[in-house]
Amino acid sequence: MEVQLSRCHLVIACFVLAVVCSARALEDDLDRPLIPGAPGAPVRLSLTDPELMKAVKFAEERYNVGSNGLHIRRVSKIISASKQLVKGVRYSITVEIGRTQCKKSEVLDISEACEFFPESHKQKTEVCLFEVWDIPWQNKSTLLKQKCQPAVPKETPKIVRIPLSKDKPTKESLELLTMFKDFMVKYNRTYSSQEEAEKRLHIFQKNLKTAETLQSLDQGTAEYGVTKFSDLTEDEFRMMYLNPMLSQWSLQKKMKPAAPASKAAPESWDWREHGAVSPVKNQGMCGSCWAFSVTGNIEGQWFKKTGQLLSLSEQELVDCDKLDQACGGGLPSNAYEAIETLGGLETETDYSYTGHKQRCGFSTGKVVAYINSSVELPKEENDIAAWLVENGPVSAALNAFAMQFYRKGISHPLKIFCNPWMIDHAVLLVGYGERNGIPFWTIKNSWGEDYGEQGYYYLYRGSGLCGINKMCSSALVN
Repeated sequence: MEVQLSRCHLVIACFVLAVVCSARALEDDLDRPLIPGAPGAPVRLSLTDPELMKAVKFAEERYNVGSNGLHIRRVSKIISASKQLVKGVRYSITVEIGRTQCKKSEVLDISEACEFFPESHKQKTEVCLFEVWDIPWQNKSTLLKQKCQPAVPKETPKIVRIPLSKDKPTKESLELLTMFKDFMVKYNRTYSSQEEAEKRLHIFQKNLKTAETLQSLDQGTAEYGVTKFSDLTEDEFRMMYLNPMLSQWSLQKKMKPAAPASKAAPESWDWREHGAVSPVKNQGMCGSCWAFSVTGNIEGQWFKKTGQLLSLSEQELVDCDKLDQACGGGLPSNAYEAIETLGGLETETDYSYTGHKQRCGFSTGKVVAYINSSVELPKEENDIAAWLVENGPVSAALNAFAMQFYRKGISHPLKIFCNPWMIDHAVLLVGYGERNGIPFWTIKNSWGEDYGEQGYYYLYRGSGLCGINKMCSSALVN
């Protein structure tokens, strides 16, 4: 009897075969470059490598610091590991991590031995990808990335395709396709081929489930769902819109501390009501959030000095700031220094935004605002609020994981989704307050007015959520 395989069956069969072949070849590939012949390419590591074990231990410690769980978690198994020489050593490590019987409140030394729960279901095992950047000669390590998900058996993925054939579509697929079509119309999406459209549909479907998970676990009033980023993978979103330099603590320059506010913070404040905030801007597909955060801060400082609100140029920083990486990311502390060196900022009109790096076209004759110095704010959120009220909007940064699918309300994700040490997006704090007894920060974003609440993101205030209190700073104008 002749057997005919559908395209779907062939794809699945090839995938299974590739996985089996890869598993058999893994042991032979240890310590070989993942990209043969490429200088500085990633190299697979033996899972008993002593330097790897140090990196695993560091990642484990950072995980526990960032987790809000009651019990300490330990790595139970290293699944794979590689390293790459990048101004130090960059480790990429996949592990299984499980809950132990030790409670954080009862353990003084986090390095002491802790036994796992004998019952596997109580371990709540997760599979985590850690990226650790180690600079041995400085004795410094930084956790660049942490991505975890429950270690549960995966179901065979359901392949949903745009029904152009005679196949009878299901109710579920029709609902998905309707949502995807509405998304494409609303955000003016077009794709280069049928294959690309199907790829984006699958990503869209996966992102809907991620948004549903965020929604079910959120502790605030936020609504998550379809946004203009819903056809992007997490890695694509990070690469196009976020700023990986912010999490590299060793790159950040020490700034002088800000003088404390003279008065305690009132119950609420909003600089938009006092004329110090320009309209929401759009950084486009460029990791220049750092520039928007800094110009927003200086717009507020200049308003405080002169009573005049100017829209200042981010493109000047993208093109002319030699300390930062343009669309590849930057640090507010560098940007302040660059502005002092340049002599000031031009207006948005004179030096308009293009969203990509160009030859520096700065003209000293067109400078309309300058700064004298910059300061770092304290980490206590009440102190940040008080300083903001007295001095103007504040440059800040946070972990933006929950922001990809945020629509409205006060966002309060679990810490496991929003590690305060994994900061990757710069924003502007323009105020704070309460809604129905829930305290929040009012955050001006740089993804356009069609994001969130007219371009704004509201984040729970009072627990250092998503690291919002860790990188607050401001320029000073005398």
